[in-house]
Parts: sequence; C-alpha cells; structure tokens
Amino acid sequence: QVQLVESGGGLVQPGGSLRLSCAASGLTLDHYAIGWFRQAPGKEREGVSCIGSGDGRTYYRDAVKGRFTISRDNAKNTVYLQMNTLRPEDTAVYYCATGQFCVLVDGNPSRDSMRYWGKGTLVTVSS
Repeated sequence: QVQLVESGGGLVQPGGSLRLSCAASGLTLDHYAIGWFRQAPGKEREGVSCIGSGDGRTYYRDAVKGRFTISRDNAKNTVYLQMNTLRPEDTAVYYCATGQFCVLVDGNPSRDSMRYWGKGTLVTVSS
C-alpha cells in the first residue's frame, strides 16, 4: 500500500526553526512531484511548496519564500521541508502529498494536482 508519513512537527517559538520529513512507502518518491501543504484551524488547506520529479524545480508560496526550503533524498525515499524564521501565522497541520506534476494556481502549489496524502504533522509557533 502507498503510505506517506510526516514527522518533525512540534512547538517552537517565533523565529525558531523546524525540519519536517515525509517518508514514503509503496512508491518511489523520485518518480513524483512532492508538495507540502498546510491547514490552520478554520481555514482552507493551502499549498506551501512543491518539488518537481524531473528537473527538481522548486516552488513556494510568497509567504514562505526565503524562509522554507524543500528538498529530496532519493536514497531514503524521503522529502523534507526546512522551516526557518517561523512565525505564528505558520501554525498549522502540515501535509505532504505526491502527484505527477507541480501545478501552480495563483503562484501556489495546487492540492488538485496531488494524488496521495499523508495524515499530517502539527506545527505550533508560539511564545
């Protein structure tokens, strides 16, 4: 079975850093585009970042550009999201997902392009 498992979430202070991991089984991640999405309470799930399967091109929503970095480790079949200079507005459940391509809508990764989803990991940014 295809399974994506996120980890690395937790409580951090504003300005702190966190690295999220997305470990895959049942599929080879380097054959897919991988996106990170997040959902805050009462809000829509929004695209955070995406990395392409071919050229490895990366995409970020404006709110996280310069602070977050998406990367892939094919040997470990794992994708990461390094999050720096965290803000309270970054508080959300973060999900990883895979699809054929990174598709952007209004400059943001689209959830509609993703086929498989993890169950999420909670990131709380608070002093």
